[in-house]
Amino acid sequence: MKRPQAALVTGAGGALGRATAFRLAADGFGVAVLDHDADPLERTVEQVRKAGSPVLALTTDLRDAAAIAAAVDRTATELGTLRVLVNNAAVYPSRPFLEVPLAEYEEVVAVNQRAYWVAAQAAARHMATTGGGAIVNVASITVHGGWDSLAAYVSTKGAAVAFTRALARELGPQEIRVNCVSPGAFPTAAEEIHENPEVYTRHVLDHQALKRRGRPDELASVVSFLAGPDSTFITGQCVEVNGGWVMS
Repeated sequence: MKRPQAALVTGAGGALGRATAFRLAADGFGVAVLDHDADPLERTVEQVRKAGSPVLALTTDLRDAAAIAAAVDRTATELGTLRVLVNNAAVYPSRPFLEVPLAEYEEVVAVNQRAYWVAAQAAARHMATTGGGAIVNVASITVHGGWDSLAAYVSTKGAAVAFTRALARELGPQEIRVNCVSPGAFPTAAEEIHENPEVYTRHVLDHQALKRRGRPDELASVVSFLAGPDSTFITGQCVEVNGGWVMS
C-alpha cells in the first residue's frame, strides 16, 4: 500500500506559514506544522483540519538543532513519505547595526539560517531514499537593499537565496528540487517593527506596481507550485512575490 505524502512547514504559527500549511493540505499532503509558540500553532492546526488533511503539531525551539532534526524524522514516521519541506520560520529584531548585541545576531542566525540548514539536511536524507522531493526556502524582498536596522535579518535572508542554489546543484541527482520564494511586504505581524502602519502601507503601495497589499494565500500558491507536480523541471530559482516592487 502506498504511503501518504507529507509536508513540513516551519514558522507555521504566522500568517504566511499558516496560509502555506493550509494550501499544502488542500493539495493533498498530510502537513506537519512547526513553531516555537503553541498558541498560534493551534490556530494553524484548526485551519489545516478544515482542509480535511492529517496534521501534526510540532512545538519546537528553532535554536535547537537536535529538536529540529527530531521533528523532521517524526514527520516522516507519523505522517507519511516526506515530500516537501518549507523553511519559513524567521525572527526579525529591529535595531541599528552599531547597537546589535552579538547574542541577538547569533539568535537570528540560529533561527533564520542554521535551522534552514538542519531541517533541509534532515529532510533531504529522507527524500534521497524515497524518490526525491521539494524544498522551498523563504527569503525576503529586503535582500535587495534599502532597509535600515535589519542587518542581521537581511543577511540571513540573503544566505537563504545562496543556500537554495547550492542545494539545488548538489541534491539534483537525488531528484530533490530546491527553490526559494522571496515575499514582499505582506501585512503580517512582522510589520509591528514599523512605528506607523498607515505610513508604511503608503510607502509599500508607492513602490509596488500593484496598488494593493498582498494576501498570504497569494504567497502560499507560489509555494504550492514550487512544491507540486507542475514545477518538476524547476530548481535553483528564487521567485519574487512582491506585487512588482522589485523586478528581476
